[in-house]
Amino acid sequence: MRFVTYRDRDGKTFPGTIEGSAIRRIATPTLLDYIALAPHERIAWHTGDALVPLESVTLVAPVRPARNVFCVGRNYLEHAREGARAAGRELKLPEVPTFFTKATTAIADPDATLTFSAALSSEYDFEAELSVVIGARCRDVGEADAHAFVFGYTALNDVTARDLQRAHLQWFKGKSLDQSCPLGPWIVTPDELGDPQRLDVRFRLNGVEKQHGNTAQMIFSIARIVAELSRGMTLLPGDVIATGTPEGVGFARTPPEFLRDGDLMEVEIARIGTLRNTIAIA
Repeated sequence: MRFVTYRDRDGKTFPGTIEGSAIRRIATPTLLDYIALAPHERIAWHTGDALVPLESVTLVAPVRPARNVFCVGRNYLEHAREGARAAGRELKLPEVPTFFTKATTAIADPDATLTFSAALSSEYDFEAELSVVIGARCRDVGEADAHAFVFGYTALNDVTARDLQRAHLQWFKGKSLDQSCPLGPWIVTPDELGDPQRLDVRFRLNGVEKQHGNTAQMIFSIARIVAELSRGMTLLPGDVIATGTPEGVGFARTPPEFLRDGDLMEVEIARIGTLRNTIAIA
C-alpha cells in the first residue's frame, strides 16, 4: 500500500492511499493522525468517496512528524571511507549508530523548488537516503521485533550546507535549513516493499548518477537502528528516521561538487520510486 498527502485545487490537504491512477481519501485530518491509530482502527477511516484522479492533485510531504527528523550519520561503509578521506583522518567505524536530527521546518515537498541563500552557504550538498516511518509508540525495542513497529518507508534527501556544518562543529545547523529535507513522494508499507535491506539507492544530479548503493551495505541495519534509538527513549507514531547515505556525496568528490542554481536532484529507491526537487540559489 502507498500512502500520500495531497493538495487539491482548492488548496486543501488530505491524506490518502494510491489506487492505480487515483487516490482514495482517508478521513483523518492528517496522515500523522492516521498513523497514530491502532492498526485495527485504521481501516475504518478509509472513505467510500469517489476516487480522486492522481493527475488532478499535488503531492506534498506524506507525513510531518511531531518532532525533529532522526538521522543516522556515516551508515554506509564506503561513505564513511570517503568522508574520512576528504577530512584527512583515519577511518574508525562506530560501535553504535551516530544519531543527529533535522528540524521539522526543514521538511519540503516532492517536486518542490528548494530555495537557498548564496550568502548563507556556498556548499550545498546532497544525500540520498531511505527513511523509516515509525507506526506505533515504542521503547526498548529488541532487534528481532523492530520491524513490527515500522509503518512504512519513503525517500529523503538530506540536503546539507557543508560549510555551516564545519563552522558549527556539529551537524544540526548545517542540516536543518528551511527546505533542506524533501520527503516522499509517498510512504510504502512493509508488505509491499519487502526486504528493506535489499534496496538500490541512487542519486542523480541533472540526469547524471552521482550515488549508487544498496541498503545491504549499511553498517547498522534498520532493525538495529530502531532498537538502538528506542533504548530508554520513546519513539512516536509518525517519527521519521533517515538511515544514512551511500558514497558519492558532493563534498567528498575530487574536486568537490556542490549544488548550483537550477540543478535537478533525483533520489531513486527501488520499490519506492523517485523523489525530485529543483534547487534555487539566490
